[in-house]
Amino acid sequence: MGIAESRYIAAMASTPATAFATVVFLKIPEFGRRPATEQTRLRAQLEAALAVAIADMDEAARVVLDAADGMVLAVLGDPRAALRVTERTLAAGAAGLPLGAGITHGAVREAEENGGGLLGDGIAVAAGISALAAPSQILLTREFRDALADAEPGAEASLVKAGTHTDASLRAHQLYRSDARAARARGRRYALAGVLLFLALLGAGIGYRVSLEGAKGFTDRVSAKVRAGASALAQRLGR
Repeated sequence: MGIAESRYIAAMASTPATAFATVVFLKIPEFGRRPATEQTRLRAQLEAALAVAIADMDEAARVVLDAADGMVLAVLGDPRAALRVTERTLAAGAAGLPLGAGITHGAVREAEENGGGLLGDGIAVAAGISALAAPSQILLTREFRDALADAEPGAEASLVKAGTHTDASLRAHQLYRSDARAARARGRRYALAGVLLFLALLGAGIGYRVSLEGAKGFTDRVSAKVRAGASALAQRLGR
């Protein structure tokens, strides 16, 4: 059992034997081929970067585990926080720490054998797609995207398709990557829809007032307000 694992595994004590969690696999590429001194340095950098990234996360909501070529983070109930922590970790470790990440949302369970830890399909899938991630890249599954959309509708707008992956069990997984431009484009569409809705409501309100006052009465009232406003502005400018 690693240092990070022994520190956080108690967080699973209050969860069912099997639970659904967002699983992040942070992978150091070609870790096994590196000299022992470099492996030690990279692992220390990764532990430090992840510790900083999860500092504001509730310990009862996450579990951190050592892996042979990186680290695993399991987050209960907050997919957006898991993605945010992953982005922070990759950003913090960008200098001298090659690191890719795979994220999914799947089943995990506490392992009673081999000193404890976590097992489950979620960890296996996250590990598999992390091997496809380039340094500083995050790849995500459709299951994570769906969990993110359920937890925070609209947040999934920043995720765009990044191909498919067939795992060792011959299951195909649709992969996604984060794209800030997609989120901005969706934001612009929402803003335009809001403007159109406002104009529609404004038009409906005008139509209703005209129906009550008649076209001439409504026009006369608006013209009077415009003249009053123009007169007040002229007086201020005259001062």
